[in-house]
Amino acid sequence: MKTYLDCIPCFFKQALEAARMTGASEKTQKRILNELAKALPNFSLASSPPEMGRVIYGLVRKITKKGDPYISIKKKSNKLALSIYDKLKTKVRCFHDGLLMAVELAIAGNIIDYGVKNSLDVNAEITKILNKEDKSIKKESRAIFDYPGFKTALKKAKTILYLADNAGEVVFDRILIEEIKRLDEEKEIIYAVKEKPIINDALAEDALVCGIEKQAKIISSGSDAPGTVLSLCTKEFLKVYKKADMVISKGQGNFEALSKAKRPIFFLFMAKCPVIAQDVGCRLGDVILFYNDGKQLTEDS
Repeated sequence: MKTYLDCIPCFFKQALEAARMTGASEKTQKRILNELAKALPNFSLASSPPEMGRVIYGLVRKITKKGDPYISIKKKSNKLALSIYDKLKTKVRCFHDGLLMAVELAIAGNIIDYGVKNSLDVNAEITKILNKEDKSIKKESRAIFDYPGFKTALKKAKTILYLADNAGEVVFDRILIEEIKRLDEEKEIIYAVKEKPIINDALAEDALVCGIEKQAKIISSGSDAPGTVLSLCTKEFLKVYKKADMVISKGQGNFEALSKAKRPIFFLFMAKCPVIAQDVGCRLGDVILFYNDGKQLTEDS
């Protein structure tokens, strides 16, 4: 996805919130905003927002000397999500279509996103997910939800690459991965996380804490952007990415980075940003299970 002009104010907001997360003084916060303003003229709108996100959080780390300002939030998110793991599993077991419920929960878990909503009350949001109080996870709100296509592709796939998004959300991913393996234990699932800290995106340690290694092989994409930017990924990851029978991509950042990719991808996320909703052609808050066939070749592919 290209960067829209409406993304630019959001860049500054993200930079300010990340700076405040580190406990930086107002003077330091202003310095970060000044440096971002200097970098913007050289940033092409043909680039994806996660590419600028990498610049933003790189500036925050460099200027504040804080390597992972979201580490405590990630630990809290993991702990809270793990505390409801059994309840999530029960919802899947008791539903007439366990795979569909697991997909719904995996997408609902995408609400744990501090890049979009810094003040998020994770506990309250998880309660909404469990109670299905949030209209965005109800069927009537789905604008783009290709579950039949997802089921068909899943049945055929032997090797699945699952692109992780946020810490905490990893537990919801685990629920879906376990359901996929329950239906066919022979499937090989590879779970790709970020290489270095970026917002609250999942790292290898988050995946391990949340128990992913029991069902999938954990690898790093090599990217330190808030999205899987292929030009930043390692050769090892790209080899897996190209050879996988099926790619499941979680979160808005991965959608922004890969929406014009030249291979088939299933995107699972919640439309939490008006710009994303406009680009997808859905409403804010919609649950998205969008299939990209990889044939939409554009100048920003």
